[in-house]
Amino acid sequence: MKESSTAATVDVDQSTELKPKRNTSTQSRTKPKRQPPYAVILHNDDYNGMDFVISVLKKVFGYGTSKAVWLMLKAHTTGQAQVWSGSLEVAELKADQLRCCGADPAMVASGASKLTVSLRPLE
Repeated sequence: MKESSTAATVDVDQSTELKPKRNTSTQSRTKPKRQPPYAVILHNDDYNGMDFVISVLKKVFGYGTSKAVWLMLKAHTTGQAQVWSGSLEVAELKADQLRCCGADPAMVASGASKLTVSLRPLE
């Protein structure tokens, strides 16, 4: 017995690709919301020495002496200074790094405590 085969030919246009339809109204609603930047605020205290604060700012942020002095003086005269700004996660890290430097070793006998730092969202 002879096997007969009939092959059907199908013309396929190679230039056309099947793409799923996209709903543009759904896409615009699912965009992630940008988080606001946060500021690291250094507060003035009566215990930690100016030289200690300057050295901590230089160590944690890599600031030069003039910028560290300026930020320390701003915190000293106005009560607080914005020392850094950026994403919340990095701001939390920087604030923890400032706190982890501890208190001024020269002032521990007089009741010095670690630097007072807070975070604030920026507009």
